[in-house]
Amino acid sequence: MDLPINDINVSIIIVNYNGKKLLQNCLSSLYKFTRDVTFEVILIDNNSSESIDDLLEEYPQIKFIKNNKNLGFAAANNQGIRIVKGKYILFLNNDTVFIENSIKKVFDFAQSRGEPIFVGCRLLNNDSSIQESVVEFPSVWNTFTESFFLYKLFKKSELFNKYYQNFINVEKPIEVDVIKGAFMFCDAESVKELNGFDERFFFYSEETDLCYRFKKNNGKIYFYPKTSIKHLSGATTEKNLKFKFINQSKAKIQFYKKHFDKVNFVIVIIFYYLGVIVRIPLYLLISIVTLNKLELLKSKFYILQLINFYKNINC
Repeated sequence: MDLPINDINVSIIIVNYNGKKLLQNCLSSLYKFTRDVTFEVILIDNNSSESIDDLLEEYPQIKFIKNNKNLGFAAANNQGIRIVKGKYILFLNNDTVFIENSIKKVFDFAQSRGEPIFVGCRLLNNDSSIQESVVEFPSVWNTFTESFFLYKLFKKSELFNKYYQNFINVEKPIEVDVIKGAFMFCDAESVKELNGFDERFFFYSEETDLCYRFKKNNGKIYFYPKTSIKHLSGATTEKNLKFKFINQSKAKIQFYKKHFDKVNFVIVIIFYYLGVIVRIPLYLLISIVTLNKLELLKSKFYILQLINFYKNINC
């Protein structure tokens, strides 16, 4: 039986594309650990080739939308946004696994703030090591530091590493720029006021854009380190590295183009593609020394990014 709108605390939106096993683990852990908070689950399938009918039978309470083509992550989530009933929306990746009652903990924190906020929790790798959970907004400077690996050399440097907040000892909730899309707990009305995700972002950078627009609208975004979930980062896209590289590059450039003025856009594009050029011989050399095919593929896909230079900057 459907709960009245006012009785639903959290609407959980999950987008799936050929990730049945991941989705099964996600749903199993979600229903196992989530207690003392009312929620609904909205599942959008982006025209997967594998059937998930048995999962829908196992969880008949799920609201299901089946697309006849792959609309991308942003557009699929927007379909869910249009039918949510909860006070909050949790955008949840299908490659996540709950290990405790994280939704209740984050819900209580959001309620205690008494204002519209976005919240992200700590993300862990499968071996329980810490994963990058938050990041600074893209800028000319941090594009430069990323392009030339300074962020890897100075992991705990606020100046050189846009991911630095993940590597310092954070025990209390802190304000951040971007929470990762694997677990985005958001005030529903604020998301609706922003018209959800920008559907020009097919895959990648859509959460960065949403957080940017929310902050620009005086919203506050928090990293809540007192609870964790496991995120099998890239579990779906690692099967298709070409898809990952092409869409990551395109999404970054779309963000630069949308939010940077012309001068800064030109500067950031120069830094970005200098980084691409550096990576081509670097990963080629690594592949030769280590006999690692994956590194060779990375070199190849960076070459493709150069080939698609004019196409990408005009996307």
